[in-house]
Amino acid sequence: MAALVCCAAAANGAVTESDFGKMPDGTPVKLFTLHNANGFSAKIITYGAIITEVQVPDRSGAMTNVVLGASELESYLKGFNASAAVIGRFANRIAKASFTLDGVEHKLAANNGKNHLHGGPKNFAKAVWKAEQLPSGVRLIYFSKDGEEGYPGNLTVKVTYTLTEQNELRIDYEATTDKATPVNLTNHAYFNLAGGGSVLDHELWLAADRYTVPNDELIPTGEIAPVKGTGLDFTTRPASAPGSINSNRSQAGTIIITS
Repeated sequence: MAALVCCAAAANGAVTESDFGKMPDGTPVKLFTLHNANGFSAKIITYGAIITEVQVPDRSGAMTNVVLGASELESYLKGFNASAAVIGRFANRIAKASFTLDGVEHKLAANNGKNHLHGGPKNFAKAVWKAEQLPSGVRLIYFSKDGEEGYPGNLTVKVTYTLTEQNELRIDYEATTDKATPVNLTNHAYFNLAGGGSVLDHELWLAADRYTVPNDELIPTGEIAPVKGTGLDFTTRPASAPGSINSNRSQAGTIIITS
Protein backbone atom coordinates (compact mmCIF):
# COMPACT_ATOMS: atom_id res chain seq x y z
CA MET A 1 0.00 0.00 0.00
CA ALA A 2 1.27 3.45 -0.88
CA ALA A 3 -0.17 6.74 0.34
CA LEU A 4 0.30 9.98 -1.56
CA VAL A 5 -0.48 12.87 0.78
CA CYS A 6 -0.92 15.82 -1.46
CA CYS A 7 -4.24 17.48 -1.52
CA ALA A 8 -7.77 17.74 -0.24
CA ALA A 9 -10.54 15.41 -1.26
CA ALA A 10 -13.56 13.69 0.18
CA ALA A 11 -16.85 11.92 0.15
CA ASN A 12 -19.09 9.41 1.82
CA GLY A 13 -22.22 7.53 0.89
CA ALA A 14 -23.64 10.25 -1.35
CA VAL A 15 -23.02 9.18 -4.96
CA THR A 16 -24.94 10.48 -7.96
CA GLU A 17 -24.81 9.43 -11.61
CA SER A 18 -25.40 11.60 -14.67
CA ASP A 19 -24.61 11.76 -18.39
CA PHE A 20 -21.32 13.31 -19.53
CA GLY A 21 -21.66 12.88 -23.29
CA LYS A 22 -21.28 10.28 -26.00
CA MET A 23 -18.33 8.84 -27.88
CA PRO A 24 -18.22 9.22 -31.69
CA ASP A 25 -19.67 5.69 -31.98
CA GLY A 26 -22.54 6.59 -29.67
CA THR A 27 -21.21 4.90 -26.52
CA PRO A 28 -22.45 6.89 -23.52
CA VAL A 29 -19.99 8.30 -20.99
CA LYS A 30 -21.22 8.56 -17.41
CA LEU A 31 -20.27 10.98 -14.65
CA PHE A 32 -20.27 9.93 -10.99
CA THR A 33 -20.18 12.63 -8.31
CA LEU A 34 -19.08 11.62 -4.81
CA HIS A 35 -19.78 13.80 -1.75
CA ASN A 36 -19.18 13.81 1.97
CA ALA A 37 -20.71 15.70 4.87
CA ASN A 38 -17.79 18.13 5.05
CA GLY A 39 -18.49 19.65 1.64
CA PHE A 40 -15.79 17.80 -0.25
CA SER A 41 -16.68 16.22 -3.59
CA ALA A 42 -15.04 14.42 -6.50
CA LYS A 43 -16.23 13.77 -10.03
CA ILE A 44 -15.24 10.65 -11.99
CA ILE A 45 -16.15 9.81 -15.60
CA THR A 46 -16.15 6.42 -17.28
CA TYR A 47 -13.99 7.68 -20.17
CA GLY A 48 -10.43 6.94 -19.10
CA ALA A 49 -11.61 6.52 -15.48
CA ILE A 50 -10.79 10.24 -15.30
CA ILE A 51 -11.10 12.43 -12.20
CA THR A 52 -12.53 15.65 -13.62
CA GLU A 53 -12.83 17.60 -10.36
CA VAL A 54 -11.88 17.46 -6.70
CA GLN A 55 -13.74 20.24 -4.90
CA VAL A 56 -12.50 21.36 -1.49
CA PRO A 57 -13.20 24.42 0.68
CA ASP A 58 -10.44 27.02 0.76
CA ARG A 59 -9.39 28.96 3.85
CA SER A 60 -12.45 31.17 3.51
CA GLY A 61 -14.81 28.25 3.02
CA ALA A 62 -15.29 28.84 -0.71
CA MET A 63 -15.24 25.65 -2.81
CA THR A 64 -12.16 25.25 -5.01
CA ASN A 65 -11.33 22.63 -7.63
CA VAL A 66 -7.74 21.44 -7.06
CA VAL A 67 -7.35 18.98 -9.96
CA LEU A 68 -6.90 20.02 -13.58
CA GLY A 69 -9.75 18.79 -15.72
CA ALA A 70 -12.36 19.65 -18.33
CA SER A 71 -16.10 20.12 -17.97
CA GLU A 72 -17.05 18.47 -21.27
CA LEU A 73 -16.17 15.21 -23.03
CA GLU A 74 -15.11 16.96 -26.25
CA SER A 75 -12.03 18.43 -24.58
CA TYR A 76 -10.82 14.99 -23.57
CA LEU A 77 -11.53 13.54 -27.01
CA LYS A 78 -9.50 16.34 -28.59
CA GLY A 79 -6.49 15.40 -26.47
CA PHE A 80 -6.72 17.46 -23.27
CA ASN A 81 -3.30 16.46 -21.96
CA ALA A 82 -3.73 17.25 -18.28
CA SER A 83 -6.39 14.64 -17.66
CA ALA A 84 -6.43 12.69 -14.41
CA ALA A 85 -6.89 9.41 -16.29
CA VAL A 86 -5.89 5.90 -15.33
CA ILE A 87 -2.78 4.95 -17.33
CA GLY A 88 -2.14 1.36 -18.41
CA ARG A 89 -1.12 -1.25 -19.09
CA PHE A 90 2.20 0.32 -18.31
CA ALA A 91 2.75 3.85 -17.02
CA ASN A 92 6.05 5.43 -18.08
CA ARG A 93 8.34 4.26 -20.88
CA ILE A 94 9.50 0.91 -22.23
CA ALA A 95 12.79 1.19 -24.11
CA LYS A 96 12.80 0.46 -27.85
CA ALA A 97 9.07 -0.38 -27.68
CA SER A 98 9.63 -4.04 -26.87
CA PHE A 99 10.19 -6.39 -23.97
CA THR A 100 11.04 -10.06 -23.54
CA LEU A 101 9.01 -12.17 -21.13
CA ASP A 102 9.52 -15.89 -20.58
CA GLY A 103 11.79 -15.98 -23.62
CA VAL A 104 9.24 -14.36 -25.96
CA GLU A 105 9.78 -10.89 -27.42
CA HIS A 106 6.72 -8.65 -27.54
CA LYS A 107 6.67 -5.68 -29.91
CA LEU A 108 4.81 -2.56 -28.79
CA ALA A 109 3.86 0.71 -30.47
CA ALA A 110 6.68 3.27 -30.61
CA ASN A 111 4.63 6.31 -29.61
CA ASN A 112 7.41 8.26 -27.87
CA GLY A 113 10.23 8.47 -30.38
CA LYS A 114 11.55 4.93 -30.64
CA ASN A 115 10.13 4.05 -27.21
CA HIS A 116 6.76 2.99 -25.87
CA LEU A 117 4.90 5.35 -23.51
CA HIS A 118 1.93 4.86 -21.16
CA GLY A 119 0.62 1.68 -22.74
CA GLY A 120 0.43 2.87 -26.34
CA PRO A 121 -1.54 5.27 -28.55
CA LYS A 122 -4.91 4.19 -27.13
CA ASN A 123 -4.12 2.78 -23.68
CA PHE A 124 -6.60 2.74 -20.82
CA ALA A 125 -6.91 6.53 -20.73
CA LYS A 126 -8.91 6.52 -23.98
CA ALA A 127 -11.24 3.63 -23.22
CA VAL A 128 -14.77 3.75 -21.83
CA TRP A 129 -14.85 1.73 -18.63
CA LYS A 130 -17.81 -0.13 -17.18
CA ALA A 131 -19.06 1.27 -13.90
CA GLU A 132 -20.49 -0.15 -10.68
CA GLN A 133 -21.91 2.42 -8.27
CA LEU A 134 -20.97 1.68 -4.65
CA PRO A 135 -22.41 3.04 -1.38
CA SER A 136 -19.48 5.43 -0.98
CA GLY A 137 -17.82 5.45 -4.38
CA VAL A 138 -17.61 3.93 -7.82
CA ARG A 139 -15.75 0.95 -9.26
CA LEU A 140 -14.61 1.18 -12.88
CA ILE A 141 -13.75 -1.98 -14.84
CA TYR A 142 -11.86 -2.40 -18.10
CA PHE A 143 -11.14 -5.62 -19.99
CA SER A 144 -7.96 -5.51 -22.07
CA LYS A 145 -7.84 -8.35 -24.59
CA ASP A 146 -4.83 -10.57 -25.16
CA GLY A 147 -2.65 -8.76 -27.71
CA GLU A 148 -4.12 -5.30 -27.13
CA GLU A 149 -1.37 -2.73 -27.78
CA GLY A 150 0.99 -5.72 -28.12
CA TYR A 151 0.71 -6.95 -24.53
CA PRO A 152 0.12 -10.63 -23.74
CA GLY A 153 -2.77 -11.93 -21.68
CA ASN A 154 -6.41 -11.09 -21.12
CA LEU A 155 -6.29 -8.49 -18.36
CA THR A 156 -9.20 -7.29 -16.22
CA VAL A 157 -8.52 -4.05 -14.36
CA LYS A 158 -10.67 -2.66 -11.55
CA VAL A 159 -10.15 0.84 -10.18
CA THR A 160 -12.24 1.84 -7.17
CA TYR A 161 -12.67 5.46 -6.11
CA THR A 162 -13.95 5.90 -2.55
CA LEU A 163 -14.56 9.12 -0.64
CA THR A 164 -14.63 9.11 3.13
CA GLU A 165 -15.72 11.29 6.03
CA GLN A 166 -12.01 11.71 6.84
CA ASN A 167 -11.67 13.77 3.63
CA GLU A 168 -9.86 10.99 1.79
CA LEU A 169 -10.16 10.17 -1.88
CA ARG A 170 -9.03 6.57 -2.00
CA ILE A 171 -7.92 4.89 -5.24
CA ASP A 172 -7.62 1.09 -5.18
CA TYR A 173 -6.22 -0.82 -8.16
CA GLU A 174 -6.75 -4.50 -8.90
CA ALA A 175 -5.67 -6.45 -11.99
CA THR A 176 -6.01 -10.11 -12.95
CA THR A 177 -4.61 -11.86 -16.01
CA ASP A 178 -4.47 -15.29 -17.59
CA LYS A 179 -0.86 -14.84 -18.78
CA ALA A 180 2.25 -13.21 -17.39
CA THR A 181 2.22 -9.55 -18.47
CA PRO A 182 3.70 -6.24 -17.33
CA VAL A 183 1.22 -4.10 -15.37
CA ASN A 184 2.08 -0.68 -13.96
CA LEU A 185 -1.03 1.40 -13.27
CA THR A 186 -1.30 4.98 -12.10
CA ASN A 187 -3.57 8.02 -12.17
CA HIS A 188 -2.13 10.87 -14.24
CA ALA A 189 -3.65 13.71 -12.20
CA TYR A 190 -2.24 17.23 -12.14
CA PHE A 191 -3.01 19.16 -8.96
CA ASN A 192 -3.03 22.85 -8.12
CA LEU A 193 -3.86 23.23 -4.46
CA ALA A 194 -4.56 26.94 -4.91
CA GLY A 195 -7.21 26.21 -7.53
CA GLY A 196 -5.34 28.27 -10.13
CA GLY A 197 -2.19 30.23 -10.86
CA SER A 198 1.35 28.91 -10.67
CA VAL A 199 2.22 25.82 -8.64
CA LEU A 200 5.67 27.33 -8.03
CA ASP A 201 4.18 28.95 -4.92
CA HIS A 202 3.44 25.52 -3.45
CA GLU A 203 5.62 23.89 -0.82
CA LEU A 204 6.44 20.20 -1.19
CA TRP A 205 7.77 17.59 1.20
CA LEU A 206 8.53 14.02 0.06
CA ALA A 207 9.83 11.31 2.36
CA ALA A 208 11.99 9.95 -0.47
CA ASP A 209 15.78 10.10 -0.27
CA ARG A 210 16.52 8.25 -3.55
CA TYR A 211 15.30 8.33 -7.14
CA THR A 212 15.54 6.25 -10.30
CA VAL A 213 18.07 7.78 -12.68
CA PRO A 214 16.88 8.14 -16.30
CA ASN A 215 18.94 8.43 -19.46
CA ASP A 216 18.53 11.23 -22.01
CA GLU A 217 15.39 9.52 -23.37
CA LEU A 218 13.88 9.33 -19.86
CA ILE A 219 14.33 5.56 -19.71
CA PRO A 220 15.32 4.36 -16.19
CA THR A 221 18.91 3.13 -16.21
CA GLY A 222 18.45 0.90 -13.18
CA GLU A 223 20.58 3.13 -10.97
CA ILE A 224 19.00 4.23 -7.68
CA ALA A 225 20.72 7.46 -6.61
CA PRO A 226 20.47 9.82 -3.61
CA VAL A 227 18.38 12.96 -4.10
CA LYS A 228 20.71 15.01 -1.92
CA GLY A 229 22.36 17.76 -3.92
CA THR A 230 19.90 17.43 -6.82
CA GLY A 231 16.80 19.35 -7.85
CA LEU A 232 14.75 16.35 -6.69
CA ASP A 233 15.57 16.81 -3.01
CA PHE A 234 12.29 17.53 -1.19
CA THR A 235 13.26 15.75 2.03
CA THR A 236 13.22 18.87 4.19
CA ARG A 237 9.74 19.63 5.45
CA PRO A 238 8.81 23.32 4.93
CA ALA A 239 8.53 25.17 8.22
CA SER A 240 5.00 26.31 7.33
CA ALA A 241 3.75 22.85 6.38
CA PRO A 242 1.01 21.59 8.73
CA GLY A 243 2.12 18.17 9.91
CA SER A 244 3.18 15.98 7.01
CA ILE A 245 1.12 17.48 4.19
CA ASN A 246 1.87 20.21 1.73
CA SER A 247 1.33 23.80 2.67
CA ASN A 248 -1.61 24.90 0.54
CA ARG A 249 -4.57 27.20 0.29
CA SER A 250 -7.14 24.49 0.86
CA GLN A 251 -8.22 22.48 3.84
CA ALA A 252 -6.12 19.40 4.31
CA GLY A 253 -7.12 16.06 2.84
CA THR A 254 -5.52 12.90 1.61
CA ILE A 255 -5.31 10.82 -1.53
CA ILE A 256 -4.60 7.16 -0.80
CA ILE A 257 -3.45 4.86 -3.58
CA THR A 258 -3.27 1.10 -3.16
CA SER A 259 -2.67 -1.89 -5.36
